[in-house]
Amino acid sequence: MPAEHTAAKPAAAYPGHPTFPVRNPATGAVVDQVRDHSAQEAAAMVDAAQAGFRTWRATSPRHRSEVLMAAYRGMQEQAERLRDLIVAENGKSQADAAAEVNYASEFFRWYAEEAVRTPGDYTEAPAGGVRNVVTRHPVGVAVLITPWNFPAAMATRKIGPALAAGCSVLLKPASETPLTAFAIAEILTQAGVPEGVVQVAASSSASRVVTAWLADDRVRKLSFTGSTGVGRRLLAQCAERVVNTSMELGGNAPFIVTSGADLDAAVDGAMLAKFRNGGQACTAANRFYVHQDVLGEFTEKFGARIAALRVGDPAEGADIGPVITEHAAEQIRGLVQGAVEQGAVIAAQAPLPEGMNPAFLAPTMLTGVPVDAEILREEIFGPVAPVVAWTDLDAVIELANAAEVGLSAYVYAGKLQTAMQIAERLEAGMVGVNRGIVSDPSAPFGGVKQAGIGREGGSFGMEEFTEVQYMSVDWS
Repeated sequence: MPAEHTAAKPAAAYPGHPTFPVRNPATGAVVDQVRDHSAQEAAAMVDAAQAGFRTWRATSPRHRSEVLMAAYRGMQEQAERLRDLIVAENGKSQADAAAEVNYASEFFRWYAEEAVRTPGDYTEAPAGGVRNVVTRHPVGVAVLITPWNFPAAMATRKIGPALAAGCSVLLKPASETPLTAFAIAEILTQAGVPEGVVQVAASSSASRVVTAWLADDRVRKLSFTGSTGVGRRLLAQCAERVVNTSMELGGNAPFIVTSGADLDAAVDGAMLAKFRNGGQACTAANRFYVHQDVLGEFTEKFGARIAALRVGDPAEGADIGPVITEHAAEQIRGLVQGAVEQGAVIAAQAPLPEGMNPAFLAPTMLTGVPVDAEILREEIFGPVAPVVAWTDLDAVIELANAAEVGLSAYVYAGKLQTAMQIAERLEAGMVGVNRGIVSDPSAPFGGVKQAGIGREGGSFGMEEFTEVQYMSVDWS
């Protein structure tokens, strides 16, 4: 197969082939030109992926572990380069980008350790005379689709367990942020991943590439992170061939503060849960439910922290950069305006420097938000924090559970017992209990209801890329 089809190289202009630009959302400048893969080229990549799968699955778990550990070290060694790529194509702050690189690399280290621990089982049948041997095998060629908001972490969270299990992967990164994916693929090649095992296809049309992949009988797995709407369409496509599917979809996380909470800790957690990546995270706190008894103190402290955020070009050290596109910013402005028209008040706002392009938004806290406001029903995906007062615990839990998605939630309460009792009643796959972050490579990441199917991270993540085989052995 021609080398350009593997796409396991940094993005660059390809003479004679269509390309599309990757732009810096903070400045609008073109960062790079990227090969725009056609459906025919995407289909041809499956040939290499299948050949790579045969090679990779035959390697020992120890070898796969060592390759993944080398990839972890490679990401650590190239941390500054990866940070700067993320800042340039995504627009998040340098601190957020550096934290993402470190978090992303940890998935390679975690799954390097998990690669040698593929689970199995051996039991005697109750009737006797038969032994049940249960093993796991790699599912095969896996299609991975990742979003723009965490271009490194969303890739490694899928690639790590897939490679540990023995699969080959076809990665389709978001068209806004493909450069980080190419850099990670290059690191994996340097770490010893064989040709064809990890391939990246950038395209201005995700459906063009993904449809070509999913139409091939040799593709056995789809792992998708993105919106619930797109997830539904992909599930319909996968149903045609009954493709093994994992989905991590939208979120609308509630953040509950009780009257007995440590408010300084709650504000620290709120800043992390809301403003990490400028609020552009599926786990971001979206709806702040604060007990009436502590509402004044919480909003005063939270508002002061928000007003102190520095907005600007992340390459120059700002705390908050732009949202990913001007269109996204316009949608968020519409949600804020709608909330104000319904009675909410802009109680705190960070200064927005003059001359910023329309993709920049002022971090904002809204108070007096009605419980039926549209902004509470939508995934904001930006630096806006709507605050709702509550007095009745049963009522606020009902409000928290009213969303069609249940990815993450947060609870701050003075007593751990109280926090745990509330957390267990929340319809969410992950709950931050007295902390403002839930993501960890060692833990199962995923949601309930329309937030997705399956889990990523921990031992669960590797299981998603395996199939169970049971052998009934005559022992008589």
